[in-house]
Amino acid sequence: MEAVRAERRGSTLELTLDRPKANAIDAATSRELSRAFAKFRDEDDLRVAIVTGGGERFFSAGWDLKAAAAGDTGEYGPGGFAGLTEMFDLDKPVIAAVNGWAAGGGFELALACDLIVATEEARFALPEVRRGLVPDAGGALRLPKRLPRAVAMELMLTGRPMSAEEAGRWGLVNRVVPAPGLLESARELAGEIAEAGPLAVRAVKAIAAATGELPVKDGYALLRSGGVPAYDRASRSQDAREGPRAFAEGRDPVWKGE
Repeated sequence: MEAVRAERRGSTLELTLDRPKANAIDAATSRELSRAFAKFRDEDDLRVAIVTGGGERFFSAGWDLKAAAAGDTGEYGPGGFAGLTEMFDLDKPVIAAVNGWAAGGGFELALACDLIVATEEARFALPEVRRGLVPDAGGALRLPKRLPRAVAMELMLTGRPMSAEEAGRWGLVNRVVPAPGLLESARELAGEIAEAGPLAVRAVKAIAAATGELPVKDGYALLRSGGVPAYDRASRSQDAREGPRAFAEGRDPVWKGE
């Protein structure tokens, strides 16, 4: 049985991590995810991806420690752990649909996504320090940028879990929904994104990535100097003319992605 199930739904690619019992990720699964995310990146007709976990208890328990103890090499693939944590050239949005525990590398996979939808029962944790390890698949890098520093440091230094309700309160999670409505909510969000101009969506993600650490003035300077090619491409595209034209004519725009 494949550890990663891929399904197209229109312009959305849905990836389901399916490794009972805890959807732990070994090196082979990480490489499989890397191939799936690369396919999403490279196919222009795919605009949004959703990644979720099979079953009801685990989004992912993270790195497969049993496989590691048995000699797993840890060769994750070009996208880094879970295929996404170091795929820095992916300029399309990814939604994590967290259906249960997102622990360790599972939480790091969710943090590498652009948006998170979670069930009310979902839990998030970076318990690595309790095992003498470090959350080095992006957790220690991304979490302090997504939460107030004191909150992020508490989670990383103690390993305590955070509930979906708390994650929503801090703005880490976009939507908290009852379990039966998880995929419906994630698909609704994906659909809203897919209705927008694809080049504009990719430009927004590129701008956020390129200027996230910059003062606003420096961010403007980078844009004006051509430092974000995706912004220039979107601004000069046919789609940039089609959007205002469709609005003026009272119709839905027809995006060409060019």
